[in-house]
Amino acid sequence: MLTNFPLLNSDKTEVFLLGPRVARSNLSDYMVTLDGLSVSSSTAVKDLGVIIDSSLSFDAHVDNITRIAFFHLRNISKIRNILSLHDAEILVHAFVTSRLDYCNALLSGCSIRNINKLQLVQNAAARVLTRTRRYDHITPILSILHWLPLKSRINYKILLLTYKALNGLAPQYLSDLLVLYDPPRLLRSKDAGYLTVPRIVKATAGGRAFAYRAPRLWNSLPISVRDSDTVSVFKSRLKTYLFTQAYPD
Repeated sequence: MLTNFPLLNSDKTEVFLLGPRVARSNLSDYMVTLDGLSVSSSTAVKDLGVIIDSSLSFDAHVDNITRIAFFHLRNISKIRNILSLHDAEILVHAFVTSRLDYCNALLSGCSIRNINKLQLVQNAAARVLTRTRRYDHITPILSILHWLPLKSRINYKILLLTYKALNGLAPQYLSDLLVLYDPPRLLRSKDAGYLTVPRIVKATAGGRAFAYRAPRLWNSLPISVRDSDTVSVFKSRLKTYLFTQAYPD
């Protein structure tokens, strides 16, 4: 860096440690020296609007989303009576659901606690939009709005990335993580478009990796969805499938 004259900004440079909790606790005061600049380790850093913590739990990120989303929902609810349904829906999508969908693929496999927190935000957004009472059952409302629940929205993003990776529409590093299933014997599943699911040691870490989550979700899709000819057709069929799974009635 010194040869090309760029300098690190101490106010914008952050370092954090990844690994087992015991190892991280032993290195809580770890210092890194880069080009003469000493940077102490942090418990969490923000990258492109996503708060990444050292345990990859995304607790801080989810808490930040819920805090901001409820702030906007409170403001929207104050003026909901003077808004049409169309205008209110635009505000809700602009300030709330867009935050729920932003980089949500990172939340695949995260704790049920965090998923439930985000689901509460979506439920509240649906209540504000449709003026549904607090204690009314929200599932029929979400179905009428044609909103996929949070877990399905995350799976939708993972599966869309998988489809693009398999068809040369995604970065190569994602395509390299997917391996077509090739059984040693001639089986009916050989040409079914399945992906190989790698073995993992720990579900808390390896179970959340794209190389593991993507094949598992992809193999669970019906062949009519996997064999879509274009991205637009795949997105339509995928949403229909996930919708029927989320709202079977």
